[in-house]
Amino acid sequence: MELETAVWIGVSLVILYLTWQTVSPVLSPIIVAVTLAYILYPLHERLSLKVGNRWSALIITGLVTIVSFFFILGFALWMNDVKYSLTGYVDTFFNWLLGLNLPPDAYDLLQKLSQAITDRFNSYVLGYTYSLPKLALQVIVMVFAFYGVLVNAKAIRREVYSLLPPSNRKLAIKLINRAGETLHYVLRGWLLVSVGKGFLMAVAFYIFGISNAGGSIAAGILTAVLELLPVVGGWMVWLGGAFYLFTTGRVGHALALSLYGVTLVSPLPDVFLTKKLGRRQWGVNALVSLVGIFGGYIAFGFVGVIIGPVSLSLLITLLEEWKRAKNSNTKTAQ
Repeated sequence: MELETAVWIGVSLVILYLTWQTVSPVLSPIIVAVTLAYILYPLHERLSLKVGNRWSALIITGLVTIVSFFFILGFALWMNDVKYSLTGYVDTFFNWLLGLNLPPDAYDLLQKLSQAITDRFNSYVLGYTYSLPKLALQVIVMVFAFYGVLVNAKAIRREVYSLLPPSNRKLAIKLINRAGETLHYVLRGWLLVSVGKGFLMAVAFYIFGISNAGGSIAAGILTAVLELLPVVGGWMVWLGGAFYLFTTGRVGHALALSLYGVTLVSPLPDVFLTKKLGRRQWGVNALVSLVGIFGGYIAFGFVGVIIGPVSLSLLITLLEEWKRAKNSNTKTAQ
């Protein structure tokens, strides 16, 4: 009996190893697919009431495919410009931060963070710049995985809950709810709003002639990233653009960009959206969210923006459950 158990354990480990080796190269596009399915699922639910579950998934997948095609096209045309521009923007931003009167520990941390983000971004982009077929293949995997998750969302949910261990089912459900809460605020709250603001900022930089297409896209990306930070935000990008226009003699353009930025980017939209989205009231606090997003990005690349905050929120849930159990045992002993 023990020999049979050992054999089955060995077979299971081999299967898990082979499965991991098969899935790991396409893990990032699968995570992106699941993320997009989560974001767009409310739209899928509403659309499926009119055209049915499968047709709704096909229509949304078709739209995602078109956007993905233009993403690959834009990546091929502008990625080098975006890389150089974004690196320059990030260096300028961190140089401004490092120029402030900061404590030595904070100064060292920001310096290391600046270098780590720049190095990680350069290596991540460089790997795809010379391998567009790899990027295209990952996009194909993402599209098919997105359709599969969207059309089978309810079945997947039932399977997940059916696999929960009976002995710790309550804790497992709490972890799932906490992950869903974090994903809701990070993805449907911060991500959608930030990407929308980034898009508007990229359009503004291009229309006002501040930069070319690559530099404008980089400005949009930087705007989306800065929107997750407390105190600072997208206003820093449009303010920098307005200052550039003012110093080059285009005062009218500078005023127009300032009005555009205040109205559509920051801070005016935050006044109306904060209560609705609760973007500062995530399942984890702002500092932990910041660490999760940047730490996840440095560790896992762009998908780390999703993995980091969720993993930290789950850790906090486990710690809270452990404290609750500990306090309960202490009261029982007394």
